[in-house]
Parts: sequence; C-alpha cells; structure tokens
Amino acid sequence: MATSPNKPASLPEHVAIIMDGNGRWAKGKGLPRLAGHRQGAKSVRNAIEHARKLGIHFLTLYAFSTENWDRPEREVSGLMKLLEEYLRGETSNLVKNGIRLKVIGDVERLPSGLRNLLLHTIDVTARCTGMTLVLALSYGGRGEIVKAAVNLANRCVAGELTPQDIDEGVFESALFTCDIPDPDLLIRTSNEFRISNFLLWQLAYAELVFTEVCWPDFDASEFDRCLEEFASRERRFGRTSEQCLTKEA
Repeated sequence: MATSPNKPASLPEHVAIIMDGNGRWAKGKGLPRLAGHRQGAKSVRNAIEHARKLGIHFLTLYAFSTENWDRPEREVSGLMKLLEEYLRGETSNLVKNGIRLKVIGDVERLPSGLRNLLLHTIDVTARCTGMTLVLALSYGGRGEIVKAAVNLANRCVAGELTPQDIDEGVFESALFTCDIPDPDLLIRTSNEFRISNFLLWQLAYAELVFTEVCWPDFDASEFDRCLEEFASRERRFGRTSEQCLTKEA
C-alpha cells in the first residue's frame, strides 16, 4: 500500500527503524555483545511506548535479518531468547495499550517455541486498533520481492492472472506488508548509512534519517529529534515545490 502524498508532514503515519549498534555499544563498555542486545530490548520498549503516545499508527522494527542467521550460534540463540522474553513479558502490555502485533519475514526458520509464542501474541492483539507494531524477523527485502514474484508467477500458471494483469498494486498485494502503508520515515541508528536489505520496495519514497546514537542509547528525545528532522523535509513525491503548495492551498 503506497504512501499517501496527502499525509501531513508534521507526523509520519509509519516509522521504520533499523536498530543498529548493540554490539558496538557493548564493546565500548567492555561488555559481551548480548549485554548490548539486552540493553537494546529496553530501547525497543521505550520506542514503542513513545510512538504510541505520539499517535504514530505504524512502527516497524528491523529485529533480525536473514543475514543475521550467519552470526555466531551463541549470539543467535541469545537473540531468540531475548525475543521470547520480550513476548512473554510484554504481550499483556501490548493489549492494554491497544497495540496490534504483525510479523514479516520467513518465520518458519524461527524456533518452533518462539514461532508459537509469536502466533499467540498476534492472535491476542489482532483486534487492537491504537497502533500496529511490525517486527521484521528473519526478514530480507530481496527475499520478500523474490517470494512475491514466485507467488504471482504461480498464479499466472494457475490461470488466476495474466502477466499483463500485474501492476504495482498487484505486486504490492503479494508482499508481506500488503495490509500496511509504506514507511514515511526510516531511522537508522549507530551512524551507519545504508538500508541493509530492509523494505527495499516499500522505502521508495521514505525520508531517511541517520543518527550517531547507538540503539541502546536511543531514547524519546532522540526519537523526537528524528521526527523534527522529518517534519522539516519537503515531500514532493515527484512533483515540484510549486505543485505541492498549490495542492495544499
């Protein structure tokens, strides 16, 4: 679902965050990497709470990429355990605060216990309408696009579609994010300047904001600073500044 150019620029409807720098934060303090991830989990709670308070409708967090499976087994196991702890401890709070959980990615690769817990949380929060929290788990943008292409190809073979039927809208309907709007704002922490295979289709018109702050130190004030930078941008969606002013008038 494409971003609407009519959305007021002052507050993004959908914020996506690449939560980077847990390991560097820990290394700088002489701590093991998992200590950084554990501290980062606190920033996750804070970011969700702040986004809900501000009235942001969608918050997508890049929690674990397909490439992250190649990290040391101990770190991967620790990350899975942290996510399980988060879900067990926070599901009731998600319901209380009206937050719906959605997960995008190849969840079949996740441990079965964690996968079942995710499905339970998704189920019990399904009717929440205050905000949608999207966790990108075992997610890769290229893989998502390939999966969508295969899905549409199979539908063509089955006679449900013809190649001529496939436009941007039809293609978007085959993506993990088919029922949520594209991000208005992408934030990446830890002074890294790339999107790392994240939401490659959906970020086409997102504003990108990079911050030097490592994820464990990302707090409400830094979130607000990123939102202020977003609000200062002129979003033209291919139009001229004059056209945008005329449309607003």
